[in-house]
Amino acid sequence: MASSPGKNDNQTLKIALISAALIGLIGLGVMLFIPMVSSFIDQYFSPGMGLKDAAVVAFFVTVITLVIFAVAAGDGLLGELQFMLSGFFGFFLVLWLLIAWIF
Repeated sequence: MASSPGKNDNQTLKIALISAALIGLIGLGVMLFIPMVSSFIDQYFSPGMGLKDAAVVAFFVTVITLVIFAVAAGDGLLGELQFMLSGFFGFFLVLWLLIAWIF
């Protein structure tokens, strides 16, 4: 059941041409995709608003949020002060860095 050598050569040539065409199309697609990726990176990974401005925004957002939490908890502002202080510093740090990175 051996096939003729000419038939294998034709199949090999077809596979090589199709592979070359696919590699060429993929290369063309990558070349056309690079400018779009570049504009995406410029838009979404540009420098943020800065650490100083983000610290001010994060402070006020944290204070307002924790006052709302304290009032909603029912203990008032002084009921759980030790937890409020540790929550403030943790929440402030996370918000500060995220705001500086995102905006």
